[in-house]
Amino acid sequence: MKALTFGLTLVRHGETLYNKQGLLQGQAIDSALSETGLQQAEAAGRYLKDVTFSNVFSSDMLRAQQTAETIMKHNNSCSGLQLLCDPLLKEICFGIAEGGRVCDVKEMAKAAGQSFPGFTPPNGETQEQVKERVKEFMKKMLQLIGNEHWHHTGDDETSLSAPAEACPVEGRADDAVRGIPVHALVVTHGAYMCVAVRYFVEELHCSLPPGSDKAHVFSLSPNTGLCRFLLTLRKQDDMFKLSKMHCVFVHRGEHVKQQSQ
Repeated sequence: MKALTFGLTLVRHGETLYNKQGLLQGQAIDSALSETGLQQAEAAGRYLKDVTFSNVFSSDMLRAQQTAETIMKHNNSCSGLQLLCDPLLKEICFGIAEGGRVCDVKEMAKAAGQSFPGFTPPNGETQEQVKERVKEFMKKMLQLIGNEHWHHTGDDETSLSAPAEACPVEGRADDAVRGIPVHALVVTHGAYMCVAVRYFVEELHCSLPPGSDKAHVFSLSPNTGLCRFLLTLRKQDDMFKLSKMHCVFVHRGEHVKQQSQ
């Protein structure tokens, strides 16, 4: 059976002044990157400069768009690509807590017997509502990738040179995507990524790298932290369905550490 295997790299946006001050932004506060955030985005762009991307998606919020545009500016494969901004990739709405201190929301969560992220402040989005946005974006992205790139298909057995789980992770920027022409870059937000990764693992049965600690996998990515996945699509009645998914790495941030040294 024909199948298409492609890479998906999720990136959290760079730091904003709200991040630095420990304040929640959510959706109501559309802040720009701080000077440090711009430097982080530049570092991510340099790190990924030789990685091939075929599609780029971003949240329609300024901090994510700036990060995506900076990565694209450095990347050798992005000059002819269009950045697609999608509100489905927005950060979680934190309701009355937006603009307030993260530590105060953590206390609210603790008092309610819950953890943060995962706690829904009054007037905020529930985890289920955010998950529905993730599902909708994934469905839309899979159809777009399938329609654009189905000509890159191979037999299901040969769509990867080795099983996804066996792809070596060498700490390189192109881990698991060398020689894979279809690769989507998605720039979004920290709490949103937490929901997305949990959905991938718990509901899409995404396999994890050997020795993975789920507490780490489900934790908050650092600013411009990278998570990479390999996805395999099959075509069914003109629709593209996910047949398997593997996590290559999560929350990689060496580019930021190197920049700060």
